[in-house]
Amino acid sequence: MHDILAQLEIKRERARQGGGEKRIATQHAKGKLTARERLELLLDDGTFEEWDMFVEHRCVDFGMQEQKVPGDGVVTGYGMINGRLVFVFSQDFTVFGGALSEAHAEKICKVMDQAMKVGAPVIGLNDSGGARIQEGVASLGGYADVFQRNVLASGVIPQISMIMGPSAGGAVYSPAMTDFIFMVKDSSYMFVTGPEVVKTVTHEEVSAEELGGAITHSTKSGVADLAFDNDVQALLMLRRLYNYLPLSNREKAPVRQSGDPIERQEPSLDTLVPEHPNKPYDMQELIVKTVDDGDFFELQPEYAKNILIGFARMDGQTVGIVANQPLVLAGCLDIKSSIKAARFVRFCDAFNIPVVTFVDVPGFMPGTGQEYGGIIKHGAKLLYAYAECTVPKITVITRKAYGGAYDVMSSKHLRGDVNLAWPSAEIAVMGAKGAVEIIFREDKNDPVKLAAREAGYKERFANPFVAGARGFIDDVIMPHETRKRICRSLLMLRDKKLQNPWRKHGNIPL
Repeated sequence: MHDILAQLEIKRERARQGGGEKRIATQHAKGKLTARERLELLLDDGTFEEWDMFVEHRCVDFGMQEQKVPGDGVVTGYGMINGRLVFVFSQDFTVFGGALSEAHAEKICKVMDQAMKVGAPVIGLNDSGGARIQEGVASLGGYADVFQRNVLASGVIPQISMIMGPSAGGAVYSPAMTDFIFMVKDSSYMFVTGPEVVKTVTHEEVSAEELGGAITHSTKSGVADLAFDNDVQALLMLRRLYNYLPLSNREKAPVRQSGDPIERQEPSLDTLVPEHPNKPYDMQELIVKTVDDGDFFELQPEYAKNILIGFARMDGQTVGIVANQPLVLAGCLDIKSSIKAARFVRFCDAFNIPVVTFVDVPGFMPGTGQEYGGIIKHGAKLLYAYAECTVPKITVITRKAYGGAYDVMSSKHLRGDVNLAWPSAEIAVMGAKGAVEIIFREDKNDPVKLAAREAGYKERFANPFVAGARGFIDDVIMPHETRKRICRSLLMLRDKKLQNPWRKHGNIPL
């Protein structure tokens, strides 16, 4: 027994050392933490239970049988974040560059399978050079096994990917299928083909950072939700995000009571919307002043800035926020913003998180660039997401709600539960000037008549009461009571039950 215990301790220490002190020092020199250090920061102290510490690869080609490290380049198991269960895997770049082998993939698949069985999220800390070349198709098969579990787990348990090093080739597709992707600036990158291949095929010269770095994916491609300065900041923010999420689709998100009263009024909101209809204002100010303690966890803040998405709490309950941003493109919906918001709404719907929508939208973005890019199909994604959504939906129209964009933004016609409007709301097919120029085109050369017609149109339609008369909005409220009305609506909708017709799955316009 003494010999077995001694052997056990040796193997454990070997696994903890990963690729050895020299490679750990190299990792630290790059400003990166090791796989185990990352887990120590992510999880509550003393809660990590490791699985498969002694797993080794089975490759015997290219002298690999002489290079075996317990754990095989990935640390897996489960632990707690703020007292709530989570399954984790953390790839170890100091062991074979974190390259994925068949055994490495089996370890990841095991925790994913268990997470689905017990109903708990999976967080992957990715830091890998890709498939282990020495194993050939076995490593590719390992990736496919992980992909299959990503798909099966989608909408069942939250899946979060933290890219903390390289992720290239087929390795990018597992994170791509997870719900959220975080990246670390200057040390992580994602791309299907690297700079050298790009140069050979397309003759473009581009660095790894420009091609697939954290800034690129959080500002240009929209692949990443957030980019952080270093490993520590990224992991602490990941813990913060976790607080908003339910453990699975069978549960509701955790309630975190605050001292922010439900009845709190915010008089400054009464003057938030400018009198001139074309003057912008910051929708984020409305969000921050309405939610609990002004705490808004925004996602994709640097991508498609004309729409805001993120998590907040109202009366302690997690809500998903979707809001047009008049400061950017006047809040118009375009291809990028439609896709950004649609995916977020579908996540909220899958995990029982109510959706609060703030609307100030003049319509869909016009132009050949949008039409050639498929705005019809991409805009329909947001429409589909809201129409399919069965969780509580509360909508507040602050100013413009024009044309088809009015319908799309969680209107009463798409089964909105509570639809409110501020007195400044304008709900119409289009703005007064454009409408008058079409309706009274015979007066186009008479500016006096056109001005009178425009004034009449505004008096008739530039208010929320026409829609109110049809029951398309439930009430016209003063801006300062927005928080109170949303909180009361959420309480009323707490036990809402709504089911879509049975089907295997819908066919969202992809």
